[in-house]
Parts: sequence; structure tokens; C-alpha cells
Amino acid sequence: MIRRHFSARTAALATVVMALFPLAASAQTAPAPTRVRATIDAVHSTAVDVTDNAGNKATVTLPVDVNVTQVAPTEPSAIRAGSYIGTAAVKQPDGTLRALEVHVFPEAMRGTGDGHRPYDMGPNSSMTNGTVEQAGAVTDAKAGTQGRTLSVKYKDGEQRIVVPPSVPIVTFVPAKRDDLKAGAHVILFVRPDAQGTLIAQRVLVGKDGTVPPM
Repeated sequence: MIRRHFSARTAALATVVMALFPLAASAQTAPAPTRVRATIDAVHSTAVDVTDNAGNKATVTLPVDVNVTQVAPTEPSAIRAGSYIGTAAVKQPDGTLRALEVHVFPEAMRGTGDGHRPYDMGPNSSMTNGTVEQAGAVTDAKAGTQGRTLSVKYKDGEQRIVVPPSVPIVTFVPAKRDDLKAGAHVILFVRPDAQGTLIAQRVLVGKDGTVPPM
């Protein structure tokens, strides 16, 4: 039987998510789902048991129509002028952004999340989704590093982003609910219902053990 209520020890994740939805019941517009980075512990017919990166455990309900997408590694050559990408990054002292990861969208997903906004991967982190206008090599002799520099343009601006050679580069491929297996690394986009049950709106699952880096 799927657990609908959690013990005090395993309710922590639900409590954290609920705290991000103040006055949700009376809001005119539903808030955006919360990202939960986790590992699947067990799979049920309509839910998954997960442990998030902080060690909190919860059961997340999977609606029949939940969107499931795989995250798969791809080659650096996938990033080129005209590519539509997303990249989590942190601001450097010179005002440029240093990528923490890059995800290359397939053409069918062009335009997804277009723009530049704060993100939740540490202090001064951001997410930029846009079209690569220019891509070239960059060498920082002072730091002894090499990489690539990208000019990424979105609807109301542009960012210069440095991509170190060690940064993970991934893309998205179609997936099914059957790809959600114990041990898989996932990012769940969840909302709590009035009883505090976590409902997945969308799931990103790493392909063949990949940890979604975004």
C-alpha cells in the first residue's frame, strides 16, 4: 500500500515544500512547482518513495499524465551557434558567468524557460535559457584553465558565459514512467495538495545512472 502520511522523521521533505507555498489555498494563481533533487528508493503503481539530497524521505504521487523526461550526457559539440541551451551558473568578479552545467534542448523544446533568473544551486547562482549567438575557445592563463565562452541571447537580454572543460553537458530525450526505477537520480517538480501530499507535475530522470546536473 502506498504511504499517504509520513512519520515525523520522514515528513521533513513535505514540510520544506509546504513552507515554499504560503497561502497556496487562497492564491489566485498556483505557484510554480518546487524542484526536489532526489534518488528513487522504491516505485509503486502511482507513486515513488524518494530520498532528497539532504536526506529527507517522502512519497511523491505520480499522476497518470505526469511528464517524464530523461537526462542524458551529450558531446560538447552539441553546443554551437544557434543551439538553444540552458545553463546554471555563478557570477564571477568580472561580471561574467561561470557555468555549473549546460543542458542542450532538442529543437522541439526551443524557447523553454527563455530568460535569465536566480537559481537554487548556491549563492549568486542563476539559470539562463537562450540561443547561443557565439561559441569560442577561451584560455585563462592566470588561472591555468581552458574552456569555452558562450554568448547566450534571450528575449530581453544577453549573457556571456564561460564553460570550463569539466562541466557536465546533457540533453533531454523522451522517457516513460517505466524509466523511473529504484536507484535512479531524479529532479521532481512537485506541489503539495491540501493534505500535504506531494504531487509530481514533471520528472527528470537520469539515463543509465546519470545525475541530472541542473
